[in-house]
Amino acid sequence: MSAARRQPKVNRAAMQQAVRDFLEAAGLDPGDPNLQETPERVTAAWADEFLDGYQKTPKQVLAERFPVTHASDREVVIVTDLWFRSMCPHHLLPYSGRAHLAYVPGQSVIGFGRLAALVDVFSHRLVLQEELSRQIATSLMTELGSQGAACLLEAEQTCLRLRGGEQCDAVTHAEAYEGVMKEPGMRAELWARLGRRP
Repeated sequence: MSAARRQPKVNRAAMQQAVRDFLEAAGLDPGDPNLQETPERVTAAWADEFLDGYQKTPKQVLAERFPVTHASDREVVIVTDLWFRSMCPHHLLPYSGRAHLAYVPGQSVIGFGRLAALVDVFSHRLVLQEELSRQIATSLMTELGSQGAACLLEAEQTCLRLRGGEQCDAVTHAEAYEGVMKEPGMRAELWARLGRRP
């Protein structure tokens, strides 16, 4: 979902009722002692943790910036191994892994922790891994006025590991490049710094 779209309003009462209905539809007894507070717990987890990214925007988390004191000649800022987790919109199952971000500063830079916050804005939504990498890279480019940006995601997809083919060792990769980071030389430099081959 685009950051420009309307932020959804959370209806907790409706979410709790939906969980109760789901349990009943699955043939389970919501009166079971182990399930009595499940609707409230599930609602809190989804509203406050799994989908809280819809209540934030890249502009908000990247608001605090620091001016660049000298002209950048395609110098790259790279932060690797940022842990993230998200939810697949196809099966509502989680996936998690590592995010590697890079950008070539324009007139300003941001604190490294803000990169992790940016990842959370989009990963705490229902989003495909491929779209997630694109949204992060695009936001780095547009919000910071960067000369180039990149996002590489490595993840373990529950829907691939636990259902269907049950590929328990599979690791999925998604990459997105913007601006000068699309150039083969810049991409090769990024991959070299990550200790990988393009």
